[in-house]
Amino acid sequence: MTMGYLIRDLRQARGWSQGRLASEINDAFGTALEREYISRWERCRTVPGPFYLRCLSAVLDVPLAVLEGEVNRRTFISDVAATAIAPVVASDLLSTGFAARLDGGPTEDAWEEKLSTYGTQYMSLGASDIQRRVSGELVVVQQQLDTPRLWSVASRLMTLYAKTFPGSDGSAAVSWYRTAARAADESGDEATRVWVRGRAAIALGYEGASLGIADMLAEQAMAITERPSLGLLNAVMGAAHSATLRGDRATALRLADRGRRIFDAAGSYEEASDYAVPHWRMNVFLSLLLARLGDEKGAVEAQDTARRELPSALPRFATHLDLHRALMLARAGDRAGGMAYARTAMGKLPPEKHSLTLRMLVQEIAA
Repeated sequence: MTMGYLIRDLRQARGWSQGRLASEINDAFGTALEREYISRWERCRTVPGPFYLRCLSAVLDVPLAVLEGEVNRRTFISDVAATAIAPVVASDLLSTGFAARLDGGPTEDAWEEKLSTYGTQYMSLGASDIQRRVSGELVVVQQQLDTPRLWSVASRLMTLYAKTFPGSDGSAAVSWYRTAARAADESGDEATRVWVRGRAAIALGYEGASLGIADMLAEQAMAITERPSLGLLNAVMGAAHSATLRGDRATALRLADRGRRIFDAAGSYEEASDYAVPHWRMNVFLSLLLARLGDEKGAVEAQDTARRELPSALPRFATHLDLHRALMLARAGDRAGGMAYARTAMGKLPPEKHSLTLRMLVQEIAA
């Protein structure tokens, strides 16, 4: 199909105007694209160059191959439904859900294995891929909520699903995080209750989004128990980022010190799972926190430590570290240099590995 029509259909599938698409690209990549360019692309008057193809791929959450025409019209609609918009519960998902209820669905142990797999996949897959897969799992597990352990499974799946929406949208992500916390309470499991809230708090705090909700969930996690755990670590570091963005430097540093102590007691050795916080990932948390505080020396030390230990199979997190350095440049007064550094970093990472969080960091640098 013609590229212009493809861009139009992808945009309309998200419910965006041409101006909104231009704004999304400008916010994510620091460009000055005008609505008229989108119109010219869609009317096939001109073709976007390689740079803007990568931009379109990133903001529309579709593989570059889709934009380059390596699909046909017949498969396009299913591709859009799978990768460009949040999946809807259509007939196939309803059928799957009822089948799970009638047939019993996966065992509790099988669900735990699925969660482990998704935790690993989250570290390298794009948001749309995870969103599509986990939405189907939620339909199934919803039919099996007969035991506390399955409520625990559901709450952790919901937390992962929430991460596929930008926290700044004020609705989808926050709604799922809050529902996940309620489901965790149904499980009665202290570790799950703390982890779900803590994971939400660090996600929102790191993104700099919905800080009131981040604080609320972090406070709830810290009130449940003071026992060191990865969930509590996430909660404390999420609250630290929130305090930083509110301008409360003293609280942010106090919470960061508490986070370090919790990490010393509860840090994990698993290197590549969303459920883990190994040493390199703790330093990613600290790198952004200290960059936001203007502590250049501390931020660079955290970045260097994280880079030495970061698994080569996780290039997206190397891009996180590059964006932290770009933020430092912008905060020091070199906004143009910071944006140039950020664009270079995003350009090195394949668009299909871009995440919502990376784009929000670019927006923070631009601001």
